[in-house]
Amino acid sequence: MGRPRIDCGAAWRSTLAAGIVMLAVGACAGGADEEDYVERPVGELYNEALDLMDEGNYQQAARSFEEVERQHPYSEWATRAQLMSAYAFYEGNQYDEAVAAAQRFIDLHPGHKDVAYAFYLIGVSHYEQMSDVGRDQKMTEEALQTFDELIRRFPDSTYARDATLKVDLARDHLAGKEMEIGRYYLRQGKYVAAINRFQNVIERYQTTTHVPEALHRLTEAYLALGVQQEARKTAAVLGYNFPGSRWYQDSYALLVDGAPPSDEMDFWVNDGIPEAVEDADGAPPERRQRSLFDWGDIF
Repeated sequence: MGRPRIDCGAAWRSTLAAGIVMLAVGACAGGADEEDYVERPVGELYNEALDLMDEGNYQQAARSFEEVERQHPYSEWATRAQLMSAYAFYEGNQYDEAVAAAQRFIDLHPGHKDVAYAFYLIGVSHYEQMSDVGRDQKMTEEALQTFDELIRRFPDSTYARDATLKVDLARDHLAGKEMEIGRYYLRQGKYVAAINRFQNVIERYQTTTHVPEALHRLTEAYLALGVQQEARKTAAVLGYNFPGSRWYQDSYALLVDGAPPSDEMDFWVNDGIPEAVEDADGAPPERRQRSLFDWGDIF
């Protein structure tokens, strides 16, 4: 994928390779840097930064793109250099700098055709910092918030389509965090607190892969509290929506005396909801489709 270079008499090619300049535009003087300052043509500066990108020297490339704006703030290439600066920060794994640069681009050029990509760059910078479910999920929440904003404002963009896939994965990650906390409460015998966590998964993250287990854990918690009717209702929902799930088999084993564990059971779910669960009050809910996850990267 080519990046635009400045060539007198030749048309440049735009690539939507991201970015925005850091706040260094107003801090362009000081000390030795001021003594070494030499004004150079915009084409020379910009193409030098592209060469640094090609060499994998992303940090220096970002600074060189910033220099384009610093020396030629009113050039059309200054705006493009802002985008490329943020992209260089991202490629160099300097995510905080990439986010700051992309946000500044949005603030300075809210109507620019590449604002959608600036949002996308912020989102993927957060996305690539997501931690495992046992740790704080601030980056996951920020990635989800940014991608949601991108999809809302630019629903037909290429970046929105990729962001939609990443939203599904981020939501699955947040659901996993809720499950981690819920299991902890369940092990500690804090059943009401566990129920709240599992219900949160079912209500807020219905399309994630954690819903079958959340329904099973709810069944466990209700039985531990002696609330048989709620346990049967929950197992009925699990059986109707996920009849082949191992979690339904485990819930069945809890509700039916003498039922074998899930790894020894025949595939009895083909016969429908067993009598012990089928008697639950109310009709089965409408069947839900689990999400299918796949993802790519525009870069």
